[in-house]
Amino acid sequence: MTTVLSGFSRTPDGASSSSSEDIAKGSSIGFEKDKANVAVTEASVPPLGVPHEEKRFWFQRARSYDPDAIATLPSVYDDTETAKQYQPRADWENLHRFNPLARWTWGEEHRLIRKIDFRIMVFACVMFMALELDRANLQQANTDNFLKDLHLTTNDYNLGNTVFKLSFLCAELPSQLVSKWMGPDRWIPMQLILWSIVASSQFWLSSRASFLAFRSLLGILQGGFIPDIILYLSYFYKHHELSLRLGFFWTAMSIADILAGFLAYGLLHMRGLHGYAGWRWLFLIEGLLTLVVGVAAIFLMPPGPCQTASWARGKKGWFTPREEEIIVNRVIRDDPSKGGMHNRQPVTPKLLWKSLRDYDLWPLYIIGLLFQIPMTPPQQYLTLSLRSLGFDIFQSNLLAIPWTAIHIFLMLGVTYSAEIHKELTFHSMLGQIWAIPFLVWLVVADVAKANKWIVWAVITLLLGYPSAHPIQVGWNSRNSNTVRSRTVSAASYNMFVQASGIISSNIYRKDDAPNYPRGNKQLLAIAVGNVAIYLLTKGFYVWRNKQREKRWNAKTELEQLEYLETTTDEGNKRLDFRFAH
Repeated sequence: MTTVLSGFSRTPDGASSSSSEDIAKGSSIGFEKDKANVAVTEASVPPLGVPHEEKRFWFQRARSYDPDAIATLPSVYDDTETAKQYQPRADWENLHRFNPLARWTWGEEHRLIRKIDFRIMVFACVMFMALELDRANLQQANTDNFLKDLHLTTNDYNLGNTVFKLSFLCAELPSQLVSKWMGPDRWIPMQLILWSIVASSQFWLSSRASFLAFRSLLGILQGGFIPDIILYLSYFYKHHELSLRLGFFWTAMSIADILAGFLAYGLLHMRGLHGYAGWRWLFLIEGLLTLVVGVAAIFLMPPGPCQTASWARGKKGWFTPREEEIIVNRVIRDDPSKGGMHNRQPVTPKLLWKSLRDYDLWPLYIIGLLFQIPMTPPQQYLTLSLRSLGFDIFQSNLLAIPWTAIHIFLMLGVTYSAEIHKELTFHSMLGQIWAIPFLVWLVVADVAKANKWIVWAVITLLLGYPSAHPIQVGWNSRNSNTVRSRTVSAASYNMFVQASGIISSNIYRKDDAPNYPRGNKQLLAIAVGNVAIYLLTKGFYVWRNKQREKRWNAKTELEQLEYLETTTDEGNKRLDFRFAH
């Protein structure tokens, strides 16, 4: 947790030895609920779990792991004074399951997490794969004379990528605001269906103007999907769990890239069918696949953990009342700010402005702008580069697959390691350190005369870097500390990531082709500069936490309680909040 609990948490002895039957009985003892207010009484308060006994991953669970031990960890709700300051709002959709005295076992929690993964996370990954298929298949189309058929140059290709990224960027925040107003369970299926229609309609592309128009429309409709789905997942997972699931989320994107290579291998063989090019069939069929996913999303996305019942999902819903209570209380105990807004509440212009000027999140936005640039141009030009090296259409599509497999393992590895060691900055920085030697080779080597398999190997290893994207999205969410700020900051962070795509799309230029020595020098300089930016970000958050700690410790316990009762500070501006780094 990032909220300071020192002096306010109660952890009675014997917490880890109580049975699941005792826990279930204790959940209702001394519990009083009156609409919006929940008060914890002093009598018969059930015991809590021991924080250091938490095992975040299955491979950390040794023989000493006790599935019947209490998993409910200490929080601000365990003290009658501090609990008053963190009550959920009266119209919070999960209020009827909020119970500060709820207790559950590790066995119950782990079984429930697996159920959430199966019910919620798997389909979220499927939706992300649909997004990736429709936004990245342009690279596969390039191997089938796409540019030549439409009389386009590589600079036109760069412009198309720029238009797409700019449209995607501009749609991020509006989409997130619509999602917060309508609910992601309604807005995300609409997005999928709308962009699938546009994606499949690329079958009829005929000119430079239509190419640019379709790239813009696709960007507008896809923009905001990623922060929308991250907001949705935060309803079900704790912070460290969300970071790990985001690792699987971006793994799904990489799996989609692998599938895209195999699909392209088959679909591009359709060139000449009814007189149409293979890339036209590629756009049409992959767009129709997304349409199927969009229709399924209407039925497979519940509004929240306590709203899963429907004719399509069953009258009783996906979770039992006991499971709903566990989901709600474990999430809000991890982050009390999640009870500050309901899932159909819009972000007002005032709240939007307050979130945008949160300077404590800007270091993460700057990282989002720069961290992918050293790897993006080689990725965008990979299939074109492979063709120029002498590989044919189908070899080029298959040779674009291995880097994605490497990328999956390294990304998951660095994400897991960051959570196990509870360190974010240095793990995020690894991707830049990984890229530097490969960029140096591209700068100093004569690529035109080098063996084509060596060139392919270097680019493959460069693109297989351990991406920090899942870590940084979760990092941004943790350091927001309110639903309002998290809603805006997720979109803002992703807007900067899309802006990085605009920069990246204009580094490799036609006059620098085919080896792009000037562009590679620029990528190398950015990678080296990124290392310094990560270190400065680490220093900034350490300094901010020391400031907070000094001011907080200068207060007496009574003054700390008075602050909690009277403060107007919100989110990450509270003195009892500490930034993750």
